Formats: sequence, C-alpha cells, structure tokens
Amino acid sequence: MTTISIAIATFNETNNIKKCLESVSGWVNEIIVVDGESSDDTVKIVKSFPHTKVISTTNKPIFHLNKQMAIDACTSDWILQLDADEVVTPELKKEIQEIINSNPVDSGFWIKRQNFFLGKFLTKGGIYPDPTIRLYLNGKGHLPCKDVHEQAEINGSVGWLQHDLLHYSDPNFSRYLLRNDRYTTLLASDLNHPHFLNYFIIKPIHWFLLAYFLHRGYVDGFPGFVFAWYSSLRFPISYIKYYEQKKL
Repeated sequence: MTTISIAIATFNETNNIKKCLESVSGWVNEIIVVDGESSDDTVKIVKSFPHTKVISTTNKPIFHLNKQMAIDACTSDWILQLDADEVVTPELKKEIQEIINSNPVDSGFWIKRQNFFLGKFLTKGGIYPDPTIRLYLNGKGHLPCKDVHEQAEINGSVGWLQHDLLHYSDPNFSRYLLRNDRYTTLLASDLNHPHFLNYFIIKPIHWFLLAYFLHRGYVDGFPGFVFAWYSSLRFPISYIKYYEQKKL
C-alpha cells in the first residue's frame, strides 16, 4: 500500500489540533508536527496520538517556514499538508486513499475548502471553493515561504479532488480580527509607496462590490456581508500600518 504523511505546523493550537488529528489518525502512516514554541497544551495533545513526531522550533513571522520544515521531515510516499484548524471529512479521506493508491499521473492535487465564519460555512463571496494545493508526492512539492497566502509549487501536473476540507480558522469574530491584524501587518511590510486614494477608496470599494455582488456574498446573509466588508478594509488598514511604520 502507498504510504502517506501528515505535515502540520502549530503555535498555541489547543482549541483546534485535537479535532484535526482525530480526522487523520488511524489511516495515515505518520504525523509530523513542527511546533513554534507553543505555551499551551498543543504538544501534549499531539503526543497523545499514535505515529506522531514533534519537532520544536521558533515561531517565525512567515509561518510557512515551519510548514516547510514539517514537509521536509516527512518520509512517506505522499504528503498531506494541513493547518491545525482544518478537518478531513470521511468523504475526503476515502477519496485521498483511492487517489494515492491508483498510481495517478498527477504529482499534486488541489483541494477545495469550506471556511467557517460567524457560525456557518460560507458558500459564496469568493471565499468558496477556496482551492489550495495540499496533497502531493514527497519531493514534488514545496512552499516558496515568501507570502502568507502562497500556494505550494509542484514539480509536475496538478489535478483536483472533489470533496472538501473543512476550515475552522474563525470560530468566533475575535479570532478573525486577530488573524486580520497579523495579515494586514504583513501586507503593510510589503507595500512600496502605495497611493492613498487607491488604498482608501478604489481598492476597498472594488473588493466589496466584487465579493458581495459579483461573487454573490449576499447569499450567505449577514455573515456574507461582514466577510465582504471586513475583507475590503484590509487595504486602508494596511496603508495605515505602512504609514505608521514609515513614521517610527
């Protein structure tokens, strides 16, 4: 049988990691977790699962560096890279097992994600299907480690899986704001002489109209409106942080 490893990077994921590992434990060959100095029970929970290996390191600003460290430590034929707040459904599990044991021509696969926000999984607004390359042959995929939202780069062709990965990144709005704060800080550091009107008027209005109307975010009701609105605000917020960085 073809073997498969799980690669995960963690930092204070007590509230998420158990559900994630429960969804893969028992059918994968190994679980590699790179932990960035968690101060909670993340490591303790990970070690309670069989076939796990914990690698301790620092919590880096570009979190993909730790994800790549986990990928590099995997020894199986295939790698499924997960975030601690993601859950593999039984349907996706079955599809992955069938794919990797069918000698596929593709070296990697896109997986669609359902994102949880304000008590429901969003279905529109440009947030679904939110495809991401997560399953690939060992040695065929790597992360560039340059951007928070980058995709894995695959040496070979990339196919598609049909079933969804569940993503619980925002169990509550406070968590969303925390992640948004980190994201806009990274976005601000990448700006190079941004134009005020572009980041305060043009980009946020364009993004809101795109997400809420063109991509039909209104179908998801109030959560869809909030997601479109706050997504558009990342532009002026990142500009303000850029301005602040330049003044300090």
